[in-house]
Amino acid sequence: MAVTVSLVALFGLVLYFLLRSGSLTPGAAFAAAGFGFFLASTGAAQPINQMAAAMIAAIPAL
Repeated sequence: MAVTVSLVALFGLVLYFLLRSGSLTPGAAFAAAGFGFFLASTGAAQPINQMAAAMIAAIPAL
């Protein structure tokens, strides 16, 4: 759960800075957030969470 919350915060921060720099329009940010929200309710959510957890677990080994 802690990994999921921190990833949400990280992606939210990235979207915020992209919006501030003008690299991303508000409509595109809304579409990205909506895509993530609806993706989380599909069967793809579990493999994505497993992949993110595996990548985070591999970081200390670098």
